[in-house]
Amino acid sequence: MTEPVRQVVEGRRADTVRKLLDATVEELAERGFGSMTVRSVAERAEVSRATAYSYFSSKEHLVTAVFWKRIQALPPSGADRTGKPGDDVAQVVDTIARMLAAEPALVRACTTALLADQQEVKRLRDEIGNEVYRRLTDAVGEADPTALDAVMTAFVGSLVLAGSGYLPMERMASHLAGITDRVLPRA
Repeated sequence: MTEPVRQVVEGRRADTVRKLLDATVEELAERGFGSMTVRSVAERAEVSRATAYSYFSSKEHLVTAVFWKRIQALPPSGADRTGKPGDDVAQVVDTIARMLAAEPALVRACTTALLADQQEVKRLRDEIGNEVYRRLTDAVGEADPTALDAVMTAFVGSLVLAGSGYLPMERMASHLAGITDRVLPRA
């Protein structure tokens, strides 16, 4: 049996979704992913549990939705392109890494949440991956396509390392910059 796809609505119901996503961030910061539940998020957001479940199927779905919103809120890529792939990729990676470093509880939660085998999570995971891949593709430009694969793999690997506690969040940007410099040396 397939789960129904829950659509995030716009208009007056968007406020409810925003409250739930904001409450998710607060719950992660205070309780951590392991202790967070859809019920605790709903209580914090001051909405009924049934309302919360009408928008989000699980805590993994909530966390993935927060991460997707963070990715969507990043400045548009491409505006400050130098035409030098190493510099441009470093800029993209740095922008994303700094966003992640600002919310370590979210990154730790994403380490688990993004791997959930749920329809809504898979859909958002694809959106996130496509957006990161698009940004990196734009930055790499005409450079060696294997460089793009290497940088994308390094990005995902760094996210897992940071979320697992093996790479300090504050070092993630410099860690990725070091890998990027080896794959696509800066001018």
